Amino acid sequence: MTTDPGAELTRAADLSGTSALVTGAASGIGYACAARLATAGCTVHLVDLDRPSVLRAASELDGHPHVVDLAEDSAIGQLPTAVDVLVNNAGIQHVAPIPEFPAELFTRIQHLMVTVPFLLIQRCLPHMYARGWGRVVNMSSVHGLRASPNKSAYVAAKHALEGLSKVTALEGARHGVTSNCVDPGYVRTPLLEGQLAAQAETNGITEDEVADRVFLHHSAIKRLIEPEEVAAVVGWLCGPGSDYLTGTSIPIDGAWTAH
Repeated sequence: MTTDPGAELTRAADLSGTSALVTGAASGIGYACAARLATAGCTVHLVDLDRPSVLRAASELDGHPHVVDLAEDSAIGQLPTAVDVLVNNAGIQHVAPIPEFPAELFTRIQHLMVTVPFLLIQRCLPHMYARGWGRVVNMSSVHGLRASPNKSAYVAAKHALEGLSKVTALEGARHGVTSNCVDPGYVRTPLLEGQLAAQAETNGITEDEVADRVFLHHSAIKRLIEPEEVAAVVGWLCGPGSDYLTGTSIPIDGAWTAH
């Protein structure tokens, strides 16, 4: 009898005996991904600059905290190499028109969001290749597929990450390693909630009105994405039925209708 490949997609991931490394894991999307992987049985390494938050997160998930500044040259060498699942999530944002964008900050964003993922992939692939199985998940964005004004560094970095992910997929395929991008729209994170509050105060409107007018204007689904919804896609990419999915980008944008 022929096995139905679709049936694999309904099975929960069992990642017992594997390890995962998640950057930017102290809160938001990173924490949700680490929690999802820990629930599936992964031994999780949580990487973040925020010492109190990452220590607390690791304690909650029975994981291993790594308090490092990924922008520092010495950071990568402090992290483990025996990693089966790598989630490149850490990132920062700065909003300014190109003529006013600080060049040094543009460079820093490229380093953190492109060079660091490259170095971590380079560091972890030998272990994945030796094991014959691995998952690289790169947390991109809708801005990895399209652009918005005043976000030159972020958009450039996410587009570069998309390309890096595709090359990783091509090189890793014969070793049982997949590489994919997850491309969320606006996710309810501490960073976004801070932006909501600031714009509400500046414009004299409610946070709900800011969300509707600014963040959700082009989204057919009129609500923010929850971090756990992004993490669910990451968990699926690491679970049964995902072996043939590689080199792709998965938008989670509520059917974004315009740039």
